[in-house]
Amino acid sequence: MSNKEKLLVIVGPTAVGKTSLSIDLAKALDGEIISGDSMQVYKGMDIGTAKITEAEMDSVPHYLIDILEPDKDFSVADFQHQSRQLITEINLRGKLPMIVGGTGLYIQSVIYEYKFSEAQKDLSLRTALEEYTELHGKEALHQRLQAIDPITAKRLHQNDVKRVIRALEIYELTGKPMAEYQQRSSESPYQLCLLGLTMERTLLYERINMRVDLMISQGLVAEVQRLLDQGYDSSIPSLQGIGYKEVIDYLHGKTSLDEAIERIKKNSRNFAKRQLTWFRSMKDINWLDMTEPGDRAELVENIRSFVAGKIR
Repeated sequence: MSNKEKLLVIVGPTAVGKTSLSIDLAKALDGEIISGDSMQVYKGMDIGTAKITEAEMDSVPHYLIDILEPDKDFSVADFQHQSRQLITEINLRGKLPMIVGGTGLYIQSVIYEYKFSEAQKDLSLRTALEEYTELHGKEALHQRLQAIDPITAKRLHQNDVKRVIRALEIYELTGKPMAEYQQRSSESPYQLCLLGLTMERTLLYERINMRVDLMISQGLVAEVQRLLDQGYDSSIPSLQGIGYKEVIDYLHGKTSLDEAIERIKKNSRNFAKRQLTWFRSMKDINWLDMTEPGDRAELVENIRSFVAGKIR
């Protein structure tokens, strides 16, 4: 029997069915769930992040949901630190910790030995990079990162200006690319079972489109308007997330609502594609095809038995 702490991780693209399956498995395995989603930490951002409701939790404890105001920072290092504390606490209670989510880097930072740069902030350098972005654009800033740290540049979208600037800052302050700090051990510190959910692409895209339509009917536009009315600047990183930035453009008169909805669908499909690419590059994943999962009770029991065989 391993003396490592137990950990079950469930990953997969948006709309593949992670949330509902994780609840069933948590009940079957006496588990408690840590959200592995970088956006669900923010209060008041419920519809656009497809945040699980209290009713859907069905009494299964959940963590790292609704812990910050939308204008607060939450880094990969923050997620790693808080998740590892929770994993220890849940194990000590005799329960099975489960990380469930789609933010690949956040999850990898926990399940492998990621080390993060301790480089301090340089406000004058940040200001200079922000001014460079204003003058030359996000693409030019991203190209600067590509030139010195192609690995991180590939991971970060050019619209993620804050993290692109941080990566450039780390290089300027330390002489080393961020990717070098984020090298990881090939072995997990946990007694790990890693499940990946996948689905036939056409069906997944249909589910994504339906989810976006549901978000609109549930009041996504009103949710975004409420955040703006509360004084949150539309340029903060959380409001640049998919679903929020497109609705903000609509509210600011830059696009029609129909155009905003189509852009949310397209950007969500592209995001799912990037998620699958990321997860397929990870080792140790046991893939489950959710295209035609069959009888639900049988599926859950098969997974429960598989997990029990991997984590003892």
